[in-house]
Amino acid sequence: MHEIDKKAKEAREKKAAYGPDIDLKDYCTEGECHEPLANLEQLPEEEKSTMLKAGVDSSEEGRSGSYIQRDTTAIYASSIMDGLEVLPIKEALKLDWVREYYWKLVPVDQDKFTSLAYSDLHNGYVIRALPGAKVTFPVQACLYLHQDALSQNVHNLIIADEDSELHVITGCVSGAHVNKGLHVGVSEFFVKKNAHLSFTMIHHWAEGMMVRPRSVGVVDEGGLFLNNYVCMRPLKSLQMYPATRLVGKGAVARFYSLLVGHPGSELDVGGRIILDAPETRAEIIARSISNGGTIINRGHLAGEVPGVRAHLECRGLIIKGGDILAIPELHGKAEGVEMSHEAAVGKINQDEILYLMARGLSEDEATATIVRGFMSVDIPGLPPELKSQIDLAVAQTNQEVM
Repeated sequence: MHEIDKKAKEAREKKAAYGPDIDLKDYCTEGECHEPLANLEQLPEEEKSTMLKAGVDSSEEGRSGSYIQRDTTAIYASSIMDGLEVLPIKEALKLDWVREYYWKLVPVDQDKFTSLAYSDLHNGYVIRALPGAKVTFPVQACLYLHQDALSQNVHNLIIADEDSELHVITGCVSGAHVNKGLHVGVSEFFVKKNAHLSFTMIHHWAEGMMVRPRSVGVVDEGGLFLNNYVCMRPLKSLQMYPATRLVGKGAVARFYSLLVGHPGSELDVGGRIILDAPETRAEIIARSISNGGTIINRGHLAGEVPGVRAHLECRGLIIKGGDILAIPELHGKAEGVEMSHEAAVGKINQDEILYLMARGLSEDEATATIVRGFMSVDIPGLPPELKSQIDLAVAQTNQEVM
């Protein structure tokens, strides 16, 4: 291979692996000052409407607590249930116990984005279910970008203590006037013995947004961690690769993602689960639609000890051009591991469209019905309030996809 061709190939592979390079100097880090709110009804109506599209309800009905951050300022944090703590991380870092979790899973020097979140932290949240607490109604958190061209740097800690149950829904959104911005989000998850944590993130960013989440979780004996991700709105670039290690006997982790790649969007999304204890179980399920954008869908399961079981499923649908790259990986390191994967990329079956049209649907309606069915993933273990929020996010964007 000629040297120039070799360099071009290396450049393509680097871009495919890490997404476009981002010059941090293109974004400001000084955020506007915002006053705290006594309640969420004080939010402007436009912001209420935008946040609702990402699962954050200003009425707080069916919620056990809330955290709202506008740009760099934590403007609201509340817990309305015993056994639940919801705090801005800058306030929480004054407590000794928080230091036991802060930067314990994500390396500070992992990349320039983690370094930025460490050196120029704006805020973020700490959500903790105390031992034995059953927080059945979701806690909601919103990271809202109001200021154009801002780099919003956050660090989140989510802790489900022993024998607790905790459900969190995070909506990441930007105002209609925002043209571009950078969101850097570090999240560390701790699921203690026999605890149950579900974490659902819904992105509703502006088309010019660059998004770089960095997250790691650890699950102890008998713990369950559900990590759900929904991104169906246009944005410029997303790159994330959450990792979780199962360290206790019988621990379980399940990752689910729903993605739509719009024209001009580059989504590099994946997940890694390391099964490092006996009788652990893992599952990664991804559904993606390319509506003219580029999607890289990665999944990695690593079986470290005998007797573990895991499955990875990655399915993509191309409906209006664009491209999808599926990269499933299985790594068995011991005898007796059971791991499997299936990956498929295709198009809508014309026979299915004709079948639905014969029953009275237009072509667009038939296509929308098929897309809606393709993106419907049954996520076991979610409370009804959270499942309905995911269904709503899918329904709201289904028409726009078409």
